[in-house]
Amino acid sequence: MSVLVAFSVTPLGAGEGVADLVAEAVKVVRASGLPHRTDAMFTTVEGETWDEAMDVVKAAVAAVQARAPRTSTVIKVDWREGVTGALDSKVATIDRLLG
Repeated sequence: MSVLVAFSVTPLGAGEGVADLVAEAVKVVRASGLPHRTDAMFTTVEGETWDEAMDVVKAAVAAVQARAPRTSTVIKVDWREGVTGALDSKVATIDRLLG
């Protein structure tokens, strides 16, 4: 099974520059050992189970929340039975189709 969780955590009330706080969330994701990808808008984590992936998201949000008076989090989940490696295979499929 593959559970992809794309999330964005936004610190509120912590000033204009929040990259250092967002970096705390990314540190948690990288330390998890799960496959992941960070881009300009979201970090995506791939787990084998809902709990595995969501535990990482929860810890990442908590790391930001520890340093900001308020946070806003957006989460999108793709949960698919019988699939592994979806983080890379989805992109590879598009690249193949674009030729």
